Amino acid sequence: MSTNESDNNSKKNNTSAVPSGRLSRFAKLGSLATGVAGGMLAEGARQIAKGNRPKASDMLLTPGNAKRIADQLAQLRGAAMKVGQIMSMDTGDLLPKEMTDILARLRSDAKSMPLSQLNTVLEAGWGKGWNLKFKQFSFEPVAAASIGQVHSAHTKDGRHLALKVQYPDVRESIDSDVDNVATLLRVSGFIPKTLDFKPLLEEAKQQLHTEADYEREATYLKRYRELLADETDFVLPEVYDDLTTSNILAMSFVGGAPIETLEHAPQEDRDRAVSLLISLLFREIFEFQLIQTDPNFANYHYDSETKKLILLDFGATREYPIDIADAYHQMMTAGTQGDRESMHLAADKIGFFEKDIKPEQREAVIDLFETACEPLAYEGVYDFGQAQIAERIRDAGMKLSMEQEYWHTPPADALFLHRKLGGLYLLGVKLKARVDVRGLFLGSGKKP
Repeated sequence: MSTNESDNNSKKNNTSAVPSGRLSRFAKLGSLATGVAGGMLAEGARQIAKGNRPKASDMLLTPGNAKRIADQLAQLRGAAMKVGQIMSMDTGDLLPKEMTDILARLRSDAKSMPLSQLNTVLEAGWGKGWNLKFKQFSFEPVAAASIGQVHSAHTKDGRHLALKVQYPDVRESIDSDVDNVATLLRVSGFIPKTLDFKPLLEEAKQQLHTEADYEREATYLKRYRELLADETDFVLPEVYDDLTTSNILAMSFVGGAPIETLEHAPQEDRDRAVSLLISLLFREIFEFQLIQTDPNFANYHYDSETKKLILLDFGATREYPIDIADAYHQMMTAGTQGDRESMHLAADKIGFFEKDIKPEQREAVIDLFETACEPLAYEGVYDFGQAQIAERIRDAGMKLSMEQEYWHTPPADALFLHRKLGGLYLLGVKLKARVDVRGLFLGSGKKP
C-alpha cells in the first residue's frame, strides 16, 4: 500500500490532535475564556492610557479576541467549531464585521488529525489490518471540516473512494460543547442577555447528533440519489455499505472544482451553478419536504466540462412537515405579488411571531421577509452581483434587533431553511450570478 504523506511544513502546521474527553475539551474552552478576559483588560488599559473611556463591548470585540476564539474552536473541532461556523454565517446582524470575518475562517480552516489518531479511528471502524483492503490510501486529507476529514483511497477491487472519517469523540462531546460555547458567548457578552436561545440550542444539538451519524447520512444520500435519479444536471456520490460505519462514510470519489472557484469562470457557468442550486431548493421544500440545510460552499463542486453540479454532503439533511412547506409556498407566492397581508398569515403559520409582539415589530419582520423575497418578485433575470441583497438582509436584521429590540429565536425549521436560502444568496453574490429566480419559483410546481 502506498501513502501520500507530506513533509511540507505548512501542512504539518495544519495538523493537530483532536482533544477528547469532556475535561480536556472544557479546559480548552476555559483557557479561551481566560484569554478573552485578558484581552479585554489589555485593550481597556490601552484605551484608558489614551484618555478614552472604553465601553465593555469595545474592549471585548477586538480582532485579538476574535482570533483567540477562532483559533481555539478550530483546534477543538466537533460541535464547538460547528457553533462558530454557524455564527459566522447566521449572526452577521449580531456581531461586528471583524468578528464574523475571523469566524468565517472556521468554514475552511479546520486542522486535520495526526496520522496516529487517524489510524486509531480507522482501526476502531474496520479493525486491525484495515490497510489490506486498499491498494492505495492517501493519509493527507483532501478536505478537513468541523466533524471529520475526507481521504482519497483505491481499493484492491478497483474502486476509487472518498472516505469521510469522523474525529474521535465528536458524538460524545456534542451536548457539552454546545452548552460550554453558548455559556462562554453569553458570559462574554457576544449574545444579548435578553435572547432566549435554549430551544435553538436543543435543536442545534439534535441536528449535530444527526450530522455525526454517518450511517444516517448515507441513508439520506441514497434518498437524494433516488429523488434525483432522472436528473441529468446533478452528480451524487454512490455509498459503499461494506466500508461505511457510524464514524466512516465510504463513497465513490467524484471530481469537479469547488463551487467558489467559479468566481472567475464564464458568466454562463456561474449563472447555471446558482440556478441549479436555487431550483433544487424549491424542489426540496415543495416536492421532497427534505432539505439539505447546510449552505457551506464546500458541499458543492461544479464540473465545467459536463456543466453538472456535484452534491457532496448530506449530514445536515432535515425533513420538513407539509404544513411548513405549504406556509413557505404561501409566503413566497405573496412575496412575488407584494401581498403583505398573506405574508403576515404565512408567518403566523410558520410560528414566527410571539404572542406579545408589537405591531411595529411585526411589520419590521414582514419588511425583512419582503426583502428576502425580492429575487422572487423581480421580473426577469435577477443580478445578485449588483443587488447587494445579502448585505441588505443583514442590515434589516440588525435594524430589527437593535432599533425594534426584537430579540426572538425563530422556529428551528425556519432558522435552518433561512440559513440555507441565505447561503445561496451569498453564493449568488460571490459569483455575481444572474438568475431568473421568479421563473424558477413559478416553474417549481404547485405546492404539495
